[in-house]
Amino acid sequence: MHEIVEGKLSYTSTAGGLVTAIDPLMQECGGTWVAFGGGKGDYFAVDKNNRIQVPPDDPSYTLRLVWLTEQEEQGYYAGFSNEGLWPLCHNAFIEPTFKTSDWETYKAVNNVFAKQVLDEIDGRPAVVFTQDYHLALLPRLLREVDPDVITAQFWHIPWPTYDIYRICPWGDELIDGLLGNDLLGFHIGDHCANFMEAAARSLGSQVHGEYNLVYQREEPTLVRPFPISVDFEQINLESQSPEVTDEVDRLLEEFDLDGKIIGLGIDRIDYTKGIPHRIRAIGRFFEKYPEYIGKVVFVQAGVMSRANIHAYQQLSGQINHELENVNGRFNTDDWQPVLYLPDDLPAVTLAAFRRIARFCVVSSLHDGMNLVAKEYVASCFDEDGVLILSPFTGAAHELTDSLIVNPYATEEFAEAIYDAVEMPLSERQERMEKMRRIVEENNIYMWAARAFVDMMQSARRSRRPMRSF
Repeated sequence: MHEIVEGKLSYTSTAGGLVTAIDPLMQECGGTWVAFGGGKGDYFAVDKNNRIQVPPDDPSYTLRLVWLTEQEEQGYYAGFSNEGLWPLCHNAFIEPTFKTSDWETYKAVNNVFAKQVLDEIDGRPAVVFTQDYHLALLPRLLREVDPDVITAQFWHIPWPTYDIYRICPWGDELIDGLLGNDLLGFHIGDHCANFMEAAARSLGSQVHGEYNLVYQREEPTLVRPFPISVDFEQINLESQSPEVTDEVDRLLEEFDLDGKIIGLGIDRIDYTKGIPHRIRAIGRFFEKYPEYIGKVVFVQAGVMSRANIHAYQQLSGQINHELENVNGRFNTDDWQPVLYLPDDLPAVTLAAFRRIARFCVVSSLHDGMNLVAKEYVASCFDEDGVLILSPFTGAAHELTDSLIVNPYATEEFAEAIYDAVEMPLSERQERMEKMRRIVEENNIYMWAARAFVDMMQSARRSRRPMRSF
């Protein structure tokens, strides 16, 4: 997005796993990304067709922006998407809110996106790869206008069990929209199974579980797990760059971290990430192992998101309460246990923190994947580091050499922190080497290749004409 800083346009990437994964893919493959224009400077950056070439210093793909009114943004994004679907799909014990007005806005905005995509296609052969839960109706809308368009969608968050999913008053319409795709991807097989059960029980769709096929309106959708990943090579190289080395030196001096054992958490400030649980476990660690007071510092970095939603405002208060408790109890004159940086930190600063961290904590209460875990692994070029990982993440299915711990189990969580601090270098390197091999082999480009192959095979199964691209 573009912001106006001191009267000049400034380009920044937004926080979140979706952009982390898709931006390098777009830079490599090209094409057009149709997205909401939410930056204050976006309107001044586009051409007459609402397009921007990105990245601005070395353009490799086109960003086409869709404009929404404040009312549309509230109902579609904050309302139905993030007060409704987000808590519905995450087992974080936050009640979803479903308002008819939000649903009507969600439908209207999906129609706006459909018109923009169809205008971009302009009758040409096209593959449309839709991202996430904000555009569940889009594939069906595209299919109704252009039956030959090849469509796929990746759902970046969990898909709940049927008993939870049927809470949504418009669940049938969402599933029918998603079944407009040739291919529908989730992070793990459990989420695929949950979706197929919901399709069968909600719509009476014909499901062939052994082939991962769902038939709706006599057309098949292939439902497959595609664990998303990161650009391993880019992150690995960036972590060794002179810019990151200089930033490491700056951080060690500014925050007096030299000689300390550093733990790290990097998150959007979201109730699904288990940040209060993490801080409580750190406090318990210092209670049980006071010999580490003054020797271990935990850095919690992140940016506040969705601040206009009440549940996120409550979360901010909970985090501050836990911080005051832990830092208030264990602070010394020249040391504090938790360094909290709730700012949108530059990429070079995050890379530097990953580099100096002995251990990284991902304590999500529920997460489709969590790319912070994979970014940390990709950053550890010297193979020295420990990943503490929640079992409620998709990443835990792949990164089995992490220390997997239930974030609700404070005692076990504190012990995992102790194990990370005490782990010998040889074991740290052995575990990290195995995880790095997994992330390197299953990088974002392999994810895209597998999805594209399955997308084309599914389109052939539908006997849709394979026009020349």
